[in-house]
Amino acid sequence: MRAWCIEEMSAHGIEFVPLQANMGRSDQAGTVRGLHFQVAPSEEAKLVRCTSGAAFDVLVDLRAGSATFGRWFGTELTSDNGRMLYVPPMCAHGYQTLTNDAEIYYLTSAVYAPVSVRGLRYDDPTVGIRWPLAVEALSEQDERWPFLDGLLDHEEDGTP
Repeated sequence: MRAWCIEEMSAHGIEFVPLQANMGRSDQAGTVRGLHFQVAPSEEAKLVRCTSGAAFDVLVDLRAGSATFGRWFGTELTSDNGRMLYVPPMCAHGYQTLTNDAEIYYLTSAVYAPVSVRGLRYDDPTVGIRWPLAVEALSEQDERWPFLDGLLDHEEDGTP
């Protein structure tokens, strides 16, 4: 199984050059991580796979003017199915572990930049993500992200 090929990505119209690789591990099924993204000048795309266990991987389109703005897409990534999810820049990304001891590996097109990090609440009612399991664990940071309406308010007044 090929893990990365610039020619295949380009053939599908995706210009993605990884600059950083990250791993996340969650011990408990039902753990939610995200929804995270980075803003300019450090916007990033991601290529995500599950290397151990299983996860429900989600993106939310936050691209201004996009026909799918505010809509979400989710898919199951497992160590057995070998699937990957490409997350375009300005799409929030998160996942829920479906098994204990799940591990996520992802490539990013930008280096982590703390001042550019933003997030969207995992349970935003206007987005309406249908997580497959009850949420069993969530970081304090992820619990404090704004809903989409609040995120848009910040963008309009120029505050992070």
